[in-house]
Amino acid sequence: MNIPDDLRYSSDHEWIRVEGSTVRIGITDYAQDALGDVVFVQLPDVGSVVATGQSISEVESTKSVSDIYAPVAGTVTAANDALETGPDSLNSDPYGDGWICTIEVSDPGELDALLDAQAYRLLIED
Repeated sequence: MNIPDDLRYSSDHEWIRVEGSTVRIGITDYAQDALGDVVFVQLPDVGSVVATGQSISEVESTKSVSDIYAPVAGTVTAANDALETGPDSLNSDPYGDGWICTIEVSDPGELDALLDAQAYRLLIED
């Protein structure tokens, strides 16, 4: 299972890459593996204000439909439009081309509540 050390993680299996005051969000390798083949991604609206824990996206796979939750509060600044025609990027490159959106963080202190790679490894081992 690929769990990059330079990312933060949520207990809902989202990864978070901090890029200044913005974070890039996607689903982890563990999550994409559990979902199976992704066939559709509903992207969040750019400009929407989101609360921590709020559903911001929906991923449909051959097995199920899963909500993607905002790991931090803020404003959606970009959505990965390439997922509309290539949702399988979530499976093939979850930490690269398979990113879902970026959020301008409203409270940087919230980042401290996210898991580091070691804590995420422990979470998925249970």
